[in-house]
Amino acid sequence: MAKQYKFDIRKPHQFFGLGFGLGLAPFAPGTFGTLGALPLIFITASYPLWLQCVFAVVISVFGIWVCGQTAKDVQVHDHPAIVWDEVAGFYITMIGAALSWKALLVGFLLFRFFDIAKPGPIRMLDKKLHGGFGIMADDILAGIFSLICVQALFKTGFLVA
Repeated sequence: MAKQYKFDIRKPHQFFGLGFGLGLAPFAPGTFGTLGALPLIFITASYPLWLQCVFAVVISVFGIWVCGQTAKDVQVHDHPAIVWDEVAGFYITMIGAALSWKALLVGFLLFRFFDIAKPGPIRMLDKKLHGGFGIMADDILAGIFSLICVQALFKTGFLVA
């Protein structure tokens, strides 16, 4: 029988660490948690590029703390319900993107691919780093890889707003 972990989303760090509670989805918590970035993406879409980048750094640094604290609470490094790293990673993916349902879908699929497949350096970060920084680092890099792909698709004309 699987061990049950006690989360308490009334604790602010767990509320955010669990991606506004989306990480408590009964299946595919990382996929559901990724959707937690959508309000942040929509709110900041019209911000200048530099401010979107600053916001990405802020939510990533914040994520190191909330993910680390939430992991400590349940004494499990990177429990699947801890999804703020997915929120930050998908937000990073969509920095500077012209928003459309196609762009969001492509960005979402690219981010999930890099987050799940963990090619090369993403896998290395996932295995070598621990604590809140370890939880966040691989998803930040997956977000950066996805951002590069999304921007390349826009630049080449394969993706239009």
